[in-house]
Amino acid sequence: VANNMGPAVGANALSMTGAVIIAAIFESAGALLAGGDVVSTISKGIIDPTAIEQSSIFIWAMMAALISSAVWVNLATWIGAPVSTTHSVVGGVMGAGIAAAGLAAVNWQTMGTIAASWVISPVLGGVIAAAFLALIKAKITYTDDKIGNARKWVPILIAIMAGAFAAYLAMKGFKKLVKIDLTTSLLIGLVAAIVSYLVAKPMIHKQSQGLENRNKSVKALFGMPLIFSAAMLSFAHGANDVANAVGPLAAIVHAAEFGSFAAKVSIPLWVMVIGAFGISFGLFLFGPKLIRMVGSQITKLNPMRAYCVALSAAITVIIASWLGLPVSSTHIAVGGVFGVGFFREWHAERRKRLNLSTGRVKKTLAPEERRRRKLVRRSHFMTIVAAWVITVPAAAGLSALIFYGLSTVFI
Repeated sequence: VANNMGPAVGANALSMTGAVIIAAIFESAGALLAGGDVVSTISKGIIDPTAIEQSSIFIWAMMAALISSAVWVNLATWIGAPVSTTHSVVGGVMGAGIAAAGLAAVNWQTMGTIAASWVISPVLGGVIAAAFLALIKAKITYTDDKIGNARKWVPILIAIMAGAFAAYLAMKGFKKLVKIDLTTSLLIGLVAAIVSYLVAKPMIHKQSQGLENRNKSVKALFGMPLIFSAAMLSFAHGANDVANAVGPLAAIVHAAEFGSFAAKVSIPLWVMVIGAFGISFGLFLFGPKLIRMVGSQITKLNPMRAYCVALSAAITVIIASWLGLPVSSTHIAVGGVFGVGFFREWHAERRKRLNLSTGRVKKTLAPEERRRRKLVRRSHFMTIVAAWVITVPAAAGLSALIFYGLSTVFI
């Protein structure tokens, strides 16, 4: 959740208090209003429940998965690494499944797909964010008529964001109300984009009147769209990811009530309430630390750069949903921040090498000059990547140990 608000806070578009409150409200609203009513009890087919003979063993395996994922996420948050809750739950379920029924219980093809998403989602998010930042620089900030071009392009960027969110929510967020196919979702997104453009264009024109023709004025035009996009990202996260977090709990409730387990079960409302409350409570406790990490400690953000991050997150989840990849919104958002930061490094180095008198670009800068111009903190980059890589195996190992302990005492 903090990853959605981090760029907005880092860009000074939102205060820390405002970000936490907005995130808690929209995260809870997404979970309770648009959260799926059916959840996979085995976290997207990670294990085969029929491989576990007794419902009591299955219950304790899911309990171990919940405990291990909670411990790992809190530990990672404590060290300042924005790891994926969904991937932590996946690791917990896998580890408990192996401990309860052996390696054969795991669907390794599904695990391979998820492992591929670790690489694909942050890279795709970073590339898209960098591409939008390059577009803004080329079409707005490096032109003579900055305000005039901003009036043309900012409404288009707002329309793209609105269309992506509308399509995503139609496709994934409202499954409990109505089943909408991909084509219809994209049409809904197109309509939302057109309406948003027609609404945003006169608003941006009015807001830009009287502004000086400089980059600072252009950045100010992205402030409100950035806040709106951060709120919508939180809503989308609540609509889809909370169900993943409470999946093992829903499985426990079903197994305890019916004495059996199924691939999919309905989520009781009180379970979703617990999930929404837990995420909101965790946001108030630990959110500020991760918000600062994502928003300002990786690279410097302003409203324009932060909007590129939010826009890349919205588009990446659409592409991932279309491809059927189980991506993490955490990885996408942080990947977008890295993409913006590394693009700024490349662009700054290129401008430094550019000989304005001849228009030619030198091949390289001196090593000491390149070190001075690093705009992404390498220490944070390595910490985050390392935490991502070990999340599933760490949660799995911890879950297996917890299951062995629980089974010794209770089974």
